[in-house]
Amino acid sequence: MTPLSRWCAVAVFVLLLSPPARHVLESRMSLHMLVQVPLLVACGVVLGAGISAAWRERLDRWNAHGIAGLLAFALVTAVLMIPRLLDLAVAHAWVDAGKGLLLLACGIALRLSWTRGGALVQAFFLGNVLPMTAAVGQAYQDSPLRLCNAYLLEDQVLVGTLLVAGAASFALAWMARVAVMLVRREGG
Repeated sequence: MTPLSRWCAVAVFVLLLSPPARHVLESRMSLHMLVQVPLLVACGVVLGAGISAAWRERLDRWNAHGIAGLLAFALVTAVLMIPRLLDLAVAHAWVDAGKGLLLLACGIALRLSWTRGGALVQAFFLGNVLPMTAAVGQAYQDSPLRLCNAYLLEDQVLVGTLLVAGAASFALAWMARVAVMLVRREGG
């Protein structure tokens, strides 16, 4: 990863948490959860590529097979899906900044942990995170009341639908990737 890409990731991170971008991205639940959050994680993924070998070695002692990093990612994203926390992030810049830093750390953890985990750990991780995401999405769809006070019920239903569809799509894409890898390994 080049220094330019790392600087770009830092610039995008700062931009995403700037008041004008927050105003736009947090004006709708769909933009907040399906654009801002993934972009903050992506910034962390890019920055994670630039971690020095010495730091990587230190972190690897705590992250055997990527388990600690993937667990941290799962826990943080689970907490950040709580509707009350979304409301607090919209209402208070300091909560939003904390959310941004946690998601940046999640991206770094994901970068350092995903390939270390291998297919078995990845399957366990996805087998927990994707159903949780789909369950939250289903709750957003089925609730007759707004779960987030900052957003309209229609946007909540849309986010719920997209979370369920996204979780299912990601699961299918990952399984197809593993199937292709297995076929290549058996054939070659």
